[in-house]
Formats: sequence, structure tokens, C-alpha cells
Amino acid sequence: MELFLILKIIFIIGLVVALYAVARNLDIIKIILIYWKDLIFRK
Repeated sequence: MELFLILKIIFIIGLVVALYAVARNLDIIKIILIYWKDLIFRK
């Protein structure tokens, strides 16, 4: 039973880290899309 609890805690920590990584990447993707939009509409 302790092993199951430890695995559940590791899974939750991994999920939080994955969500943080996705949020950081979405921020970078948003900046790139804004940059390309500015390049396209400037011309």
C-alpha cells in the first residue's frame, strides 16, 4: 500500500511538472505567432 501511495505522489509531481512545461511552451509559441503575424501584416 505504501508503494501505491509513493507512485501516486510521483505521478502527481510529474503531472505538475508536465503542465508547467506545457504552459511555458505555450507562452513561447504565443510570442512566435505574434512575431510572425507582425511580419506578415507589416508588408
